Amino acid sequence: MSLLPLVLLLLLITMAVATPLRPGFYSETCPEAEFIVRDMMIKAMIREPRSVASVMRFQFHDCFVNGCDASLLLDDTPTMLGEKLALSNINSLRSFEVIDEIKEALEKVCPGTVSCADIIIMASRDAVSLSGGPNWEVKLGREDSLTASQEDSDSIMPSPRANASFLIDLFAKFNLSVKDLVALSGSHSIGQGRCFSIMFRLYNQSGSGKPDPTIEPKFREKLDRLCPLGGDENVTVDLDATPQIFDNQYFKDLAAGRGFLNSDETLYTNPETREYVCLFKENQGEFFKAFAEGMIKMGDLQSGRAGEIRSNCRVANRRPVDILLESGL
Repeated sequence: MSLLPLVLLLLLITMAVATPLRPGFYSETCPEAEFIVRDMMIKAMIREPRSVASVMRFQFHDCFVNGCDASLLLDDTPTMLGEKLALSNINSLRSFEVIDEIKEALEKVCPGTVSCADIIIMASRDAVSLSGGPNWEVKLGREDSLTASQEDSDSIMPSPRANASFLIDLFAKFNLSVKDLVALSGSHSIGQGRCFSIMFRLYNQSGSGKPDPTIEPKFREKLDRLCPLGGDENVTVDLDATPQIFDNQYFKDLAAGRGFLNSDETLYTNPETREYVCLFKENQGEFFKAFAEGMIKMGDLQSGRAGEIRSNCRVANRRPVDILLESGL
């Protein structure tokens, strides 16, 4: 039986009683926080341009699983299976070290003040704006989770094989509209994806033993060369034609049959989502506005498991009883 209904119910209940988020939350306790995060993101971008796209995706993968609480960042412990090795994250999410570096820089200036959950929100916004996309005011004040759940992540996060109907239903459970879904999918305007995610599209769509007929022929030939059957499925491919620039090229590619993932191209083949693909491919300003609005709404998803500000984003704070159990006492 799926845990998704229970998880969503608990999430909605806790959202009603959680501490209100607001802009400028650290204006007195750590006024330099947003400047420090942006500066560290610039340094990460210079060192490895692809890292900003990776960091941007943390918000989606964190917030959809029990709210925006940085549970995504927690390493496994003997008593907890975290979310890093969940099906949608393993061998996919990367650049966790960027968040570690940001947290370290913040701890030097205002120790024990800025949560890892808020760092994800600020860093995701900066990843977009530094890549040429929109900028927006972020609401802050989240606390960090004391635990994580690989099972919850596996139950909630969509597969790259997902179709538009499934995605519409999933986003609706988080009070995100069809327009939000399409706009937020535009996060694939930057970055790369693994061949692993599209092998079925290229060679066995829907068990047919044939490629997905919606893939534009020349684009399919390119993907065949990059991702041959029996080849290295960890090879990465650009998600759109301008993978380092946050723009509306992603939607132009979908309309031309050059979407990388099945969950991308299905947004154009489905009539309900196609309306917004067409809007955004013609009007980048509308896309930017809708994307920022969607990120803010997604950032409002709060956790009932949050409890404190961690000094280390990757290590769960364990209760004394857990330590005793692990030692065999």
